[in-house]
Amino acid sequence: MNLLKAFAAVSSMTLISRILGFVRDMLIARIFGAGIATDAFFVAFRIPNLLRRMFAEGAFSQAFVPILSEYKNNRTFEETHELINHIAALMMVALFIVTLIGVIAAPLIIYVSAPGFSANPQKFALTVELLQIVFPYILFISLVSLAAGVLNTFGKFSVPAFTPVLLNLSFIACALWLAPLLDPPVLALAWAVFIGGVLQLAFQLPFLVRIKLLPRPHFKSKDAGAWRVVKQMGPAVFGVSVGQISLLISTIFASFLITGSVSWLYYADRLMEFPAGLLGVALGTILLPSLSRYYTSKSNDEYSKLLDWGLRLTVMMTLPAAVALALLATPLISTLFYHGEFSANDVLMTRNALIAYSVGLLGLILIKVLAPGFYARQNIKTPVKIAAITLVITQLLNLAFIIPLQHAGLALAISLGAWFNASLLYYKLRSYHIYQPQPGWLTFFVKVLIALIVMAIVLWFIMGDTTLWLESSSVERIIRLTWVVMLGATSYFMALWSLGIRFKDFSRRSIE
Repeated sequence: MNLLKAFAAVSSMTLISRILGFVRDMLIARIFGAGIATDAFFVAFRIPNLLRRMFAEGAFSQAFVPILSEYKNNRTFEETHELINHIAALMMVALFIVTLIGVIAAPLIIYVSAPGFSANPQKFALTVELLQIVFPYILFISLVSLAAGVLNTFGKFSVPAFTPVLLNLSFIACALWLAPLLDPPVLALAWAVFIGGVLQLAFQLPFLVRIKLLPRPHFKSKDAGAWRVVKQMGPAVFGVSVGQISLLISTIFASFLITGSVSWLYYADRLMEFPAGLLGVALGTILLPSLSRYYTSKSNDEYSKLLDWGLRLTVMMTLPAAVALALLATPLISTLFYHGEFSANDVLMTRNALIAYSVGLLGLILIKVLAPGFYARQNIKTPVKIAAITLVITQLLNLAFIIPLQHAGLALAISLGAWFNASLLYYKLRSYHIYQPQPGWLTFFVKVLIALIVMAIVLWFIMGDTTLWLESSSVERIIRLTWVVMLGATSYFMALWSLGIRFKDFSRRSIE
């Protein structure tokens, strides 16, 4: 399997999802703006979304995929299927209980996660109602992640990568056609989450049937593999979810700031998630099963080379994305969201948060590459310890930045926390002799830096000032932004090409 082609396939599917995600956010910004309704929805959605990233995409994937890969390589097909059956049974029971508790305890959850909302009874009641509708999403999406883990382990990367498209389509449809029928209209967004979860699960089941691994849930109390996954999940929940926990705590801080702060952070985070999804999620998706296979086969040298490949690809692709997000913050936000109820002040406030988030983009994506270096070896303790330290550091930074920088300070704290996390992960991989950098890093980095400077100069001279973007029509902004992005990307990759860097140099095959 060619990992570069797999990376391109996953990134392409993710690109479709992200583009539709921006369409959905443009509609939400146009229809609902940034006020009480959106603050309430974003808080309500963030809680099950946090659980999704913690349990489903985070801890579960990191605990399940390495053990599933071990079974796939060293056990029979029947034993591998049995492992999937037992895990499915455990998940369904646990998730049903969690969902039931979440719906019943919604008022308490909102009081804890957004205590500032309690000062406004209408806002608090609306947030509780929205949470009760969206909470079952964690049940559906966790089962989706089980299916995705199986499909990724068996090399079917494109199917899980395309699945999030269905959630965005659900958002778009409900915002356009269901919102006018409901009172308040924002309830349509909550039902979009519920419907999207059902659609995503239904989409993946036929592909599991095709590879004859559709789960048939049943319990077997002495199944060692299933209980190993459960045991690994406990600490992994914390280890891989520090960023999301920090976001939740930031929401708590933001709930005490002026109305709109939660929404500004949300829209900025959505823009940052575009490159994070294309690069970080895609790399993490293909690296974890590949590293697990190398570890199972005791190919330590290839294990290190694969990590090096991931790190170089991350540096080459993420640095220009981070610089572009910072320089083009106003053009991006005004083009995507400056419509309807989304005001010029919302553009400027979201811009401040996005610039702060861009500082930590490389660190955030490096975590997606470095953490699998531990999880593929079924080493949970090291990244968990690092995560615990990072969480404390991030909250201290929140306290330091929130007064002088307001909501942007919360975004900056998350960025610096991501860098701290990535640095410690890298240090530990080196000190444990898991990763050894390959020759040529200094030359490679200098070439990337030169190309980055070329791109930054081009963007600086062609993007125009803030007033130009705020006063232009929507069509003019779209045309101008497209032109600016194309010129910036072309200048960067042409500079890399002139310096001798070719994409074919990153072609790499993984062990089957």
